[in-house]
Amino acid sequence: MKPGCFIVFEGLEGSGKSTCISFLENMLRSRGVEDIVRTREPGGTTLAEKLRSILLDPSEQVVPEAELLMMYASRVQLVQTVIRPSLERGAYVLGDRHDLSSMAYQGGGRGMDLEVIRSIRRAVLGDFRPDLTLLLDIDPEAGLGRVDSRGRGRDRFELEKLDFYRRIREVYLAEAAGDSSIAVIDASAPLEQVTGAVADRVEEYLCSRG
Repeated sequence: MKPGCFIVFEGLEGSGKSTCISFLENMLRSRGVEDIVRTREPGGTTLAEKLRSILLDPSEQVVPEAELLMMYASRVQLVQTVIRPSLERGAYVLGDRHDLSSMAYQGGGRGMDLEVIRSIRRAVLGDFRPDLTLLLDIDPEAGLGRVDSRGRGRDRFELEKLDFYRRIREVYLAEAAGDSSIAVIDASAPLEQVTGAVADRVEEYLCSRG
């Protein structure tokens, strides 16, 4: 059995993660890949979805430390009960966010110590990490403009000010600069260019693993 593959999409709100995941799923299926699992963080399990509802609720007053720990509780549950078993049977797992989001949102956005976050990650996830991360980079103002155009209102994170998102973007790009498994894609480009870049990066990765 061929080993599975864990590909994660990261980015600010309105960067187009869901659209790109759907594109990649269709691309893989067109090439004969049948076992594809989509995940989202926080979420993806009964426990994680309950935590998600709290974390996104604008009426909840969640302190940064509690937010970080809830994110990791959700993540560990998803990894242990969904992602790892899927990879072990050879599935392609397409994730809407993973560990890099905590570095960016709780580290950059909330101003928490990045080394503390890394130590929590090592304690609960060990060396588990995505095979490939596609960072959809977009200006925060443009991304939030896309969110507002959906007409569904903003969640607790989306209500934050622009500076919050600027700090997140800085950490995203800084982490990507030091990690060859993270590919940065210009999400402000026309959709065909964005999906084309996604296809190219995935092709490059799949060729490298044989």
